[in-house]
Amino acid sequence: MKLSARDAEAFLAKPDADRSGLLIYGQDGMRVALKRQQVLKALLGPNAEEEMRLTRMPGAELRKDPAALLDAVKATGFFPGPRCVFVEETPDNAHVAVAQALEDWAPGDAFVLVTAGALKPASKLRKLFEGHRRAVVAAIYDNPPTRAEIERTLGEAGLRDIPADSAGALASLAQELSPGDFAKTVEKIALYKLGDASPLSLEDIEACAPRSTEAGTDTLIDMVASGQGGEVGPLVRRLQGQGINAVTICITAMRHFRMLYTAAADPGGPAAGVGRLRPPLYGPRRDKVVRQAQDWGPDKLQTALTLLTDTDLALRSAGQTAPAMAVMERALIRLAMLSRSR
Repeated sequence: MKLSARDAEAFLAKPDADRSGLLIYGQDGMRVALKRQQVLKALLGPNAEEEMRLTRMPGAELRKDPAALLDAVKATGFFPGPRCVFVEETPDNAHVAVAQALEDWAPGDAFVLVTAGALKPASKLRKLFEGHRRAVVAAIYDNPPTRAEIERTLGEAGLRDIPADSAGALASLAQELSPGDFAKTVEKIALYKLGDASPLSLEDIEACAPRSTEAGTDTLIDMVASGQGGEVGPLVRRLQGQGINAVTICITAMRHFRMLYTAAADPGGPAAGVGRLRPPLYGPRRDKVVRQAQDWGPDKLQTALTLLTDTDLALRSAGQTAPAMAVMERALIRLAMLSRSR
């Protein structure tokens, strides 16, 4: 039976042990792995490995030994409690072995958990689970996490006293990071707050959020938009040492100044314009963007976007002779000077 997105989320959080098996498939291996971990924890509890109630089996080996899966499903465990046979990265040609295990499954046998990559509608493995009366299938798409998924991740980490602004910042972070990186960031925040009973603040999140080369580029553009031209040179050279090229900086600058123009040109004013941005901005970051949009205004921002467009064309031109980073640095200094002009 194929589960809808809502039913899949409910089943993965609380799997039905009376079912014979579950297929989880999707393009993103990390998303599939996180869902698999969620199912195993909910189905077997935390000590399944030590109590030998979980059997792992590479899916690629089932074609050589089709009976191995059925033998593992029927095996008697040494410890009481539910059991599971986990078949990882299962190829489509292993459907025969899986079909045999599901067909001969009886109450008391181990639950069959199968994971796979992207499966086409014509996949025999997918059709097997979709058409089986006791087995279910959940497709994992590359969509941003839902509110329920974010809340579950936070709850599992023990983070519960979260004000609205911090919850919004975490939601934005979940949109930007991969599922694995977001889960690791939440774990880091939980450790950071260990023994601290105060509500989770934006400063706590900022202290634990991953810092990347993109963040360094964003810092440079923020300084330019704030008129701090004296900081441009050292930051540009630092980013160049990290392997960031001039075109990347230019693209980041154009994205930021388009965002400022959208906010500044909003009929309701910059604050209303920033409020309509997606993904939304929160806390100090939101206040900074509102202030920059107010300081620049639509006219100067149009000039800034024209300058950046010309710079982008120059950087990509085959006839460009000046060093690309020098061209970019000069454009950023001109922007910083423009922000202070009347």
